[in-house]
Amino acid sequence: MRRYEVFLKKDGRDEFRHAGSLDAPDDELALVLARESYARRAEGDRLWLVDREHVILGDPEFISPNADKPHRHNDGKAIAEHRRNVREGGS
Repeated sequence: MRRYEVFLKKDGRDEFRHAGSLDAPDDELALVLARESYARRAEGDRLWLVDREHVILGDPEFISPNADKPHRHNDGKAIAEHRRNVREGGS
């Protein structure tokens, strides 16, 4: 048995959303099971199945170099302060 992740999307709306997972012996049966389990009530118009063997995981050590870049998480306070100073005749 192989494990599949199921994603659904309504036509013309948002993005694909994870609906759940299922076990099936092959791709063909996985599609039938996904349709019957996750799309019976028109929850989506588009269906993606992803075999978990093909999912690529980024480990925390790979992702962590981006955590120490505070300039990427600007809340706008520094810019607002600068504009306020300019309006008030400051530097």
